[in-house]
Amino acid sequence: MARPKPLLICSHIEDDIVFEVCEADAVYAVLYCNRPIKLRKHNPAVPYLGYKYGKTSFPESGHAVRLAQKLNEAHDTDAFTVVQMTQGRTVNLTKTSETS
Repeated sequence: MARPKPLLICSHIEDDIVFEVCEADAVYAVLYCNRPIKLRKHNPAVPYLGYKYGKTSFPESGHAVRLAQKLNEAHDTDAFTVVQMTQGRTVNLTKTSETS
């Protein structure tokens, strides 16, 4: 079965690459004990080169479900779950200067 074509909201071209913003029904996030998580990885055999951070939220449920299953198997738990987010709190994008 083919994936349904998403509704195109807007697009722009930058350096011969087309960036398209498509509508999503929801965002699916992986949680641990109902708390948001971040994933990071590094190779301890290599001198510190920084961490690589992985995704924990996705526009399709399948990727989130598979990640939660993989983390549950790796850590021998069932504490990793997937939550569907359809609305949330808006974050103010204007920069504010804080002085201490």
